[in-house]
Amino acid sequence: MTSPDTPSSPQPETGPGYADRIYRSGSALAGGVLLLGLAGWLGIDAMIRGEGRTPWFALAGLLLVVPLVVAFTFRPAVFAGEDRMRVRNPFRTITLPWGAVEGVRAGYSSEVFAEGRTFQLWAIPVSLRERKKTARRSARSAAADDVRGSSPVGAGPDRAPADEAVAELAELAERYARRETAQGTAEVRWAYEVLAPAAAGAVLLAVVALLG
Repeated sequence: MTSPDTPSSPQPETGPGYADRIYRSGSALAGGVLLLGLAGWLGIDAMIRGEGRTPWFALAGLLLVVPLVVAFTFRPAVFAGEDRMRVRNPFRTITLPWGAVEGVRAGYSSEVFAEGRTFQLWAIPVSLRERKKTARRSARSAAADDVRGSSPVGAGPDRAPADEAVAELAELAERYARRETAQGTAEVRWAYEVLAPAAAGAVLLAVVALLG
């Protein structure tokens, strides 16, 4: 897998023919590593060196913060296979058979439409700055082609990484929508593995604050 050119670029990872395509945000992963490192350093230091209730505050803070950092940085991903797409957002996982997908769009955010509902694609952030940069690059390329009087065979307009990822998902939805194994209804599952420890941290933080 190659690193994206910009921190906010979603990364399509393509494995063997039977593997799902995976889309993630490179900037989110990098930010998650930095935030976890900072939280771990401050929290563990406070637990070891702190006095009074400080270690308990640090423990509660880590229980609350770490799951939230993981939820918003490492969790978001979109898995696209031949039968369905699985959207893993911070607090929910949405499984959508291609037959249930009504459309995929990248406006100010990336979204998928299914069964009259709209689901955000947190793993594919839209960067207006990247769009403008891509548009300027396309305009310069078109101007150069006009000067030469020709354009490369098969050349097409450049697209921002998020727009390219959404276009790929829309193409997959159209290609596989009629497969017999791609039929079904949307399934939504809450990420209790994230919500439970975060809630425990919030409760512990409130208890320690009240006792203090």
